[in-house]
Amino acid sequence: MRSPTLLVVAKAPEPGRAKTRLAARTGAEGAATFAAAAFLDTLDAAAATGWPVVLAMAGDLDHAVQGAEIAAACAPHRTARQRGDTFAERLVHAHADADAGEGVVQIGTDTPQVTSADLVRVADLLVDSDAVLGHAEDGGWWALGVREPRWARVLVDVPMSRPDTGARTYEALVSAGARVAEAGRLADVDTWEDALELARTAPGTRAARVVQRIASQREPVPSRDTGEVR
Repeated sequence: MRSPTLLVVAKAPEPGRAKTRLAARTGAEGAATFAAAAFLDTLDAAAATGWPVVLAMAGDLDHAVQGAEIAAACAPHRTARQRGDTFAERLVHAHADADAGEGVVQIGTDTPQVTSADLVRVADLLVDSDAVLGHAEDGGWWALGVREPRWARVLVDVPMSRPDTGARTYEALVSAGARVAEAGRLADVDTWEDALELARTAPGTRAARVVQRIASQREPVPSRDTGEVR
């Protein structure tokens, strides 16, 4: 296998639509600012692979935080609009749109700590496998590599955004007859606690610097569940 296509599934960081769970602690603007930084971090890692990159986009960069900067970073790559009624359908279509005959490695923008080495590891595993799954710490997955887009079709039967999405995706691939390898685990950033952990473990990323800036400015916010001030 030569260089696969790197498929980045992304959403424009529009306030009120981006990182809504994080926004509960940072506000809509803060969450969108984080999402913009994470988007740019992901594009840095993508570009560093030297592979062809395809972006499957949702939303409107004209109304996004740092929309012009993100658009400029996307300009060297091919962009396709997401299509389909469900997120799983959009992923399946995105794999078909991105495929150039050398395999596809798909990521999102929720793991801004991802490196080009992480992505190359997925591609290396794909040489002797039909699919590669990189599990996320929350039970989902951060990367899916497939030698042929037909393997991504199993996603239409997998419930998304659940603690067992990763396990169900693995099972669906195996049930379809795929030889599946597993890549290393990474942590998604969905909550303020996740963001703080990112700032601790990947302080050199743009996203971590946004977290550090928000943390230095924000007032303690009572937890909705316990009333505890954090």
